[in-house]
Amino acid sequence: MPNEVLVLAYAGCDTCRKAQKWLKEQGVAHRVRPIVEEPPTVAELRQWLPLSGLPLRKWLNLSGQSYRALGKAKVDAASDAELMSWLAADGKLVKRPVLVSGSTVLVGFQPEAWARALTPAR
Repeated sequence: MPNEVLVLAYAGCDTCRKAQKWLKEQGVAHRVRPIVEEPPTVAELRQWLPLSGLPLRKWLNLSGQSYRALGKAKVDAASDAELMSWLAADGKLVKRPVLVSGSTVLVGFQPEAWARALTPAR
């Protein structure tokens, strides 16, 4: 695979651990970036957002403490610029894991989608 597979993950996240285990079982070489210590930058978010095909708000971890601390009303009232700065400042606010491989960006772990994205076209 010509492009490095990057996974932004949180060590305390069961879904992130499942995703990493799945990658290992599939023989996919990858690098894990700790999302709490190194959240995506605003520049990365600007690049990755269109590649993910998701609206910005789908990048939010709605079940996490960071989201609850902000509160739904504050998040709903926030501009995209504010949301991006919050996501870049707090990796726990980001839905995870995030897989980045070339022009593919996937948010959250769905084995079927990851398999499609990581299987070379024939």
